[in-house]
Amino acid sequence: MTELDAVELEVARHRLEGVAEEMGRVLTSTAYSPNIREREDCSTALFDRGGRMVAQAEHIPVHLGAMPASVEAVMELNLEWGDVAVLNDPYRGGSHLPDVTMVSPVYHDDGLLGYAASRAHHADVGGVTPGSMPADSGSIHEEGVRVPPVKVVEDGDVVEDVLDLLLANVRAPGERRADLRAQMAANERGVNRLEEFAEEFPATSVFDGVVEYSRSRVEGEIRELEDGCWTAVDYLEDGGNDVEIQAEVEVDGGSVAVDFTGTDEQVDGNLNAPPAVARSAVYFVVRCVTDPDAPSNHGCYSPVSVEVEEGSLLDPRPPAAVAGGNVETSQRVVDVVFEAFRPAAGERVPAQGQGTMNNTTVGNDGFAYYETVGGGAGATADADGLSGVHVGMSNTLNTPVEALEREYPLRVERYTVRRGSGGDGRRSGGDGVVRRIRLLEAAELSLLTDRRRHPPKGASGGEDGEVGRNQVNDDVVEAKTTMSLEPGDTVTVETPSGGGYGEPSDEDEGSPGEVE
Repeated sequence: MTELDAVELEVARHRLEGVAEEMGRVLTSTAYSPNIREREDCSTALFDRGGRMVAQAEHIPVHLGAMPASVEAVMELNLEWGDVAVLNDPYRGGSHLPDVTMVSPVYHDDGLLGYAASRAHHADVGGVTPGSMPADSGSIHEEGVRVPPVKVVEDGDVVEDVLDLLLANVRAPGERRADLRAQMAANERGVNRLEEFAEEFPATSVFDGVVEYSRSRVEGEIRELEDGCWTAVDYLEDGGNDVEIQAEVEVDGGSVAVDFTGTDEQVDGNLNAPPAVARSAVYFVVRCVTDPDAPSNHGCYSPVSVEVEEGSLLDPRPPAAVAGGNVETSQRVVDVVFEAFRPAAGERVPAQGQGTMNNTTVGNDGFAYYETVGGGAGATADADGLSGVHVGMSNTLNTPVEALEREYPLRVERYTVRRGSGGDGRRSGGDGVVRRIRLLEAAELSLLTDRRRHPPKGASGGEDGEVGRNQVNDDVVEAKTTMSLEPGDTVTVETPSGGGYGEPSDEDEGSPGEVE
């Protein structure tokens, strides 16, 4: 069989996506750290031999959109059967240092068929603070061990020297070793399943078919948008300063060009983001305003071009710090590109959601707790925004209170919805949440949060959502904060809410999910 009809192609496509999902299940079920096991802060995908993504699991948008850069970097190693490469270097295909990527080649009939890849956020990769997410880092050297593409498995055997080098530079090396082994297991499952797939299907033809199918669907939806060129501006909060991100979106027939020229230069802090992160955010927005149900692969992105200026916030020169770029800057890129699309896409564009991942890291030499905290989603033209969810480039779960208190010297004292905080409108924005934890041991706290001064915007006359707030004990602290805490201290994160959509009416009362 060399040619597939539409039904056979659909069966094959779902089979590939099933392989990616199965890889994710292997990773989350065998990982040791709660961040991967409970929160599922990880992603898995399959690529063809040219480095095109052909299938992905429904995991983390900022991981998946940026992962092709990792595969491209690894391809230079000319991996053989039984090899696995590892990397996290943001300047060699990575995003930020805690996100560790593994890539395994897949061979069939003595030829390279493609790659299986996994990315997971490790709770610590070294650096000046436990958790490797310092709020005040000014250089990537402060953020952890930096790993260029290198073989960690060769001809089926773990390269112990490489693994030992990695583990010598991190806290809780036993946990890191277990999580790295979980990634190896996930990749191995992907390799085996893709080999089996190639026995049943003409794999190269399937890869070409699913990519072309997605390209045609997304390109067709782009053609339905109004042609033109529009700009938008939004801001990140960097201490008392605002960092400006500018985006120009041009729709021309079946293509989209997004140009970030005019965005501020790279900053001294860690809000800088590698170009792969900016591309990832743009791809996410394009999917949302065109055909979110199209199979997510390289074809969805081929009608899209992204331009960034070297030395800017979105293409920093090394050794710029980048810990916050992957998590916070990616969110703001989503917001500003959505706004630039609004004249062309109309009601397809929602009001702004919380626009931050509310990164909370607490740890010492014995543990590292990392959490991104949900907030309010923006309302749409026909639905209220959801409350207490991750929006934009994050798609993780929360750490269940029972798991958090079992694994860490922490106690959760409050975890609730910020009732009524969503922006009012014909459709109300989703509410943020309040999460308060108490420390049982001395530890370092790092907060990388945003939307503490600039609220998420409403749309079409809807009101803005509420900004977030961070507190240590009874004191309000900055959006980006690193500090030492003692046993008994509390950390409270109140997350932003979503903006409302449409002019409020007298009949509109309360917010979604509110109870008397």
